[in-house]
Amino acid sequence: MARLGIFGGTFDPIHCGHLLIAEEFREQLQLDRILFLPAGQPPHKIGRTISPVRHRLAMLHLAIAGEPAFGISYVDVQRPGPCYTADSLAILRAQFPGDELYFLMGQDSLADLPTWHDPNRVAAQAILAVALRPGVTIDLERVIAAVPAARGRIRLVSAPLIQIAASDIRRRVAEARSIRYHVPRAVEDYIYAQRLYVPAPAPSAVTPGH
Repeated sequence: MARLGIFGGTFDPIHCGHLLIAEEFREQLQLDRILFLPAGQPPHKIGRTISPVRHRLAMLHLAIAGEPAFGISYVDVQRPGPCYTADSLAILRAQFPGDELYFLMGQDSLADLPTWHDPNRVAAQAILAVALRPGVTIDLERVIAAVPAARGRIRLVSAPLIQIAASDIRRRVAEARSIRYHVPRAVEDYIYAQRLYVPAPAPSAVTPGH
């Protein structure tokens, strides 16, 4: 039985923090492979503009090129409407029936788990692998009381403090600031070549004719 990590996110863009934490999960949990699961339309981000799937997938491919332990799942980007984790995991379990799934998440996501769609179904289908932030504790019993299926299915992973955020990268590009070392070089080049995150030019004023 292989251990398969599932790392969900919008990845708009994928950055070095994502890759570093994925490697920490892989090493500490002895995962055989990690699949990045880019979101189609995340239920919690409806109303926010997200870069087209083709760009987010292209950046993912560039970021993990040459790393055999990393792959991409298209489960969420190939189906319409809001994609819930419980449904995504059900599809992945059908695709990889002999593997043990580990759903990779941050500490904040575990704290919010009781508010997710069908959280018990999420916990029943995958081990919940949680990256701990240095110096921050989490009330596991509160989570388990709200999501009983999570009992015995939470694995805590020590992670370095990584203060890189996709929202900050998008803002830095919009402000013509450097993103060097925030994202892999190939992703940086792609962002600039495709002019991602650059504000649309303001419409020029039209002077009435005389």
